[in-house]
Amino acid sequence: MTKFQVVLLMLGILSLAGCASSPEPDHSSRYTLSQDRAPAGSFDVSGLADAKPRYEEPRRAGNMSTYQVWGKEYRVLDSNDGYVQRGTASWYGEKFHGHKTSNGEVFDMYKMSAAHKSLRIPGYARVTNLDNGRSVVVRVNDRGPFHGDRLIDLSYAAAKKLGYHGRGTARVEVAAITVKPDGSMTLAGRPFPDAGAPVATERLADQGSGNRSLFVQLGSFSQRNPAEALLDRARRAVENPMRVREVETASGRFHRVQVGPFRDENEALRAQNLLENHGFGQSILLTDTH
Repeated sequence: MTKFQVVLLMLGILSLAGCASSPEPDHSSRYTLSQDRAPAGSFDVSGLADAKPRYEEPRRAGNMSTYQVWGKEYRVLDSNDGYVQRGTASWYGEKFHGHKTSNGEVFDMYKMSAAHKSLRIPGYARVTNLDNGRSVVVRVNDRGPFHGDRLIDLSYAAAKKLGYHGRGTARVEVAAITVKPDGSMTLAGRPFPDAGAPVATERLADQGSGNRSLFVQLGSFSQRNPAEALLDRARRAVENPMRVREVETASGRFHRVQVGPFRDENEALRAQNLLENHGFGQSILLTDTH
């Protein structure tokens, strides 16, 4: 190779290095990273609380009426009130940890947050895994996901609480929680009395009659066998009344493993803490018929 050819080769390498390090002006450059990953080691989410919805003054950051990513135009909703949608959820973690979100905050994969293409930010939403019935409340403070037809990107922590961090995606329902200046809340346009206690998705469609009480739900399964197995484990751990309740919902038949009923929230929370101490870390508190 001649000296001239060596010089040309070095110039070419420097040029490529310069291109690789040049930042993209579009915030979507974060989504071009090769592959996301979970944090190293085991991250325990059993004691991680849901995001607590509260009223926040409307902001301009991240709320342009329309925006473009990779040549595609997206529109931001005028209001989150009444929003409910089903689709595919994914999660984002270590690759984005510490990066700024679309409204200028810093993404923390260990907090209960999410990215959505059209909900106004910051906002709140209840996300329910339709395959197991688990629900979480997240704070929406970022834009995305921009891959295929995915509906929402949850933080790694939120995805782990919903039980799909190992698979990468899940079928979910996203219901917006709207908080008014006086502190009152709505869930998908309906009164939401207790945003701190996630409610199973089917409750929106459950119009059946009957007395309602508080239960601690340990899981919800499409098949009865795993529900019975979980019930047996729970019976060996605590002495509270419990059951497998079979329900028909818009998304299919589910077998809910529930401990209770309880007379009040304090009694239910004490039982939930006891169950968590026995290894049942993915329980949710809800109101159901009995």
